[in-house]
Amino acid sequence: MGTIYDLAKKTGFSITTVSKALNNYKDVNEKTRAKILKAAAEMDYLPNAHAQSLSTKKSWAIGVMFSEANEVGMKHPFFNGIIESFRHATEEQGYDLMFASRNLRNRDMSYLEHFKHRAVDGIVVICSDRMDEQVQELMQSDIPIVVVDMDSADCSVVYSDNIAGARLAVNHLYELGHCKIAHIAGDRTIDAGATRIKGYELAMQALDLPIEPGYLINAGFFSVEEGKQAMEKLLQLETPPTAVFVAGDQMAIGAIEAVHEHGLRVPEDISIIGYDDIDMIKYITPKLTTIRQDTDEIGEAAAELLIEQMTAKERLTERRVIPVKLIERLSCAPVKK
Repeated sequence: MGTIYDLAKKTGFSITTVSKALNNYKDVNEKTRAKILKAAAEMDYLPNAHAQSLSTKKSWAIGVMFSEANEVGMKHPFFNGIIESFRHATEEQGYDLMFASRNLRNRDMSYLEHFKHRAVDGIVVICSDRMDEQVQELMQSDIPIVVVDMDSADCSVVYSDNIAGARLAVNHLYELGHCKIAHIAGDRTIDAGATRIKGYELAMQALDLPIEPGYLINAGFFSVEEGKQAMEKLLQLETPPTAVFVAGDQMAIGAIEAVHEHGLRVPEDISIIGYDDIDMIKYITPKLTTIRQDTDEIGEAAAELLIEQMTAKERLTERRVIPVKLIERLSCAPVKK
């Protein structure tokens, strides 16, 4: 393993140019950077992290904060997919991820204080709760930050087009002949819950369909059990819906279980469409029709926005809205005549 001096000698470039190329400075052209990186790989060159940090004034670390106030956290497959995509994209640029300990509150230290103590170059906030004071503190700080799955004018954000996704779901059910369409919703305090409710209401209004009493039901924080409980309430209505748009796939799994326990069938008696397209829904019966969120694109967009800020060493307030897609499987069918 050689030194940076050996690398400069091998490539014929100055030590300054080599250092800039290795640290992704924009004033090094791509041909030069490629030659230096190729030589570094051939030499098995690995820069000393401490020395690199001193010379670049960068820690090459990104803080990851996820709120667990809604008891979902990183257990949810959707957020797991995002963080894996984000990790891959940032590691390619030389960054390591640093997850904030869930015990920080017990140590009387805020997430912001923790990340400043660790001298991270930037922060990504995932699975955020806009009511969380520590999330707000991070968003108001001067550290480069990207917030995923929540809209804000205070910082850069990445989220799916939830309104369009909800409208896709309702329109799909309408095209199958359904007019009695209910919505098992996520809590309005969560951006995803609120915007999918808005999309549902807009779609029903555009189709001139009434939202019957009891058809819009708050199922909380996107768990299987909450989805099951919400569906049981819908089935107890005097006029149950013929189709249900569910704001999350895990809730939809619970809803299907409730339908089966009532001696009914999906989709023969009631059609169900979910939201997320998590892996497990391909293996349940029936396979779930859903609205796909592109976790790869969300994670990559978040990484791109954060790296852009960290490189420029300034806060940006850019918004990336990621398109969604209807995935048709077997849980929806034409309404029974």
